[in-house]
Amino acid sequence: PIEYIHEHRLALVEQRELESDTHSFASALKYAMRQDPDVILVGEMRDLETIQSAITAAETGHLVLATLHTNDASQTVDRMIDVFPPHQQQQIRIQLAAVLEAVIAQQLLPTSTGKGRVAAIEILIGTPAINALIREGKTQQIIPMMEAGQKYGMQTLNRCLLELYRKRIVTYDT
Repeated sequence: PIEYIHEHRLALVEQRELESDTHSFASALKYAMRQDPDVILVGEMRDLETIQSAITAAETGHLVLATLHTNDASQTVDRMIDVFPPHQQQQIRIQLAAVLEAVIAQQLLPTSTGKGRVAAIEILIGTPAINALIREGKTQQIIPMMEAGQKYGMQTLNRCLLELYRKRIVTYDT
C-alpha cells in the first residue's frame, strides 16, 4: 500500500500502488517514463526487472530515487549487480557506473538519553574514482575510497558513529 498520499500543492505528483494500479514495479516504471517525469521514486528495488528499469530510466536522464534494504553503501552496489545473472553483471556494472550519483545508507539507533532515535548515515558519492571501482568490479575498495573522499561529501558509517559518540548523542554500546 502507499504509505503516504501526497497532496498536490506546488507540483504534480503521480502515485501508483502495487496490485491496484500496476502489477509490478518494473511495469510501473515503464509506464511512468512515458509521462516524461522529472523525478521517479521507486519504493523498493526487489528484483532484476525493477533494478534494470530504474537504471534504464536513469540512463534516459531521469532522476531516480529508490530504496534497497542493505547494511551499507557498498553492499547496495553489490546487491544491485548480484541480482543479475553472471553473464550480465559486467554490463550492469558499466551501466550503473555511468548513472550512479549517490548512495545514502542509514541505520536508526537509540539515543543516549533513551528518548527517540538518531540516524547514522553513510554517504557514497558517484565520483569518477568510485564509478571506476564499480565498472571494474572492485567494490571491496569502495569503503577505503569513501574514507579518503570526505572532500567530495562522502562519509562512512563508522565516521558518522564516531561523531555521534563524540557529541554524546549515542553511547559506546550503541
